[in-house]
Amino acid sequence: MAFATRLALRDVELKECTPLFEEKQYKAQLAELSNLITPLLDTEETGLKLDETKCTGCGNCVVVCPVDATVEPDTASGKAARTTETVFRVEDGIVKIINLERCRRFPPDRMNCRVCEQGCYVKAIEIW
Repeated sequence: MAFATRLALRDVELKECTPLFEEKQYKAQLAELSNLITPLLDTEETGLKLDETKCTGCGNCVVVCPVDATVEPDTASGKAARTTETVFRVEDGIVKIINLERCRRFPPDRMNCRVCEQGCYVKAIEIW
């Protein structure tokens, strides 16, 4: 369980579990585990995905993002972000992720924040 948690957090790699690779009895488990973690490893560090084709540009994610509100307090009242220190910004009527590294889900914090996803009524933001 501890290894699985560390694997999900990307603190270790699957190859570090040597019994899975060295012992034939674990061949099926290795294949299943590889299939399960591939989507996790294919996502960005945060697991945050933005589908710009669904986005209406409402800016709810900009308003509710705790990072955006901390960096630029006026965004919490609906005003546009002016710096590149926020996670989100509305550009040309569509939300863009402009600074993913600031997201609270990004290492080293890795908080389970889902506020932007919850604030997106058109489901343009998804967290894996």
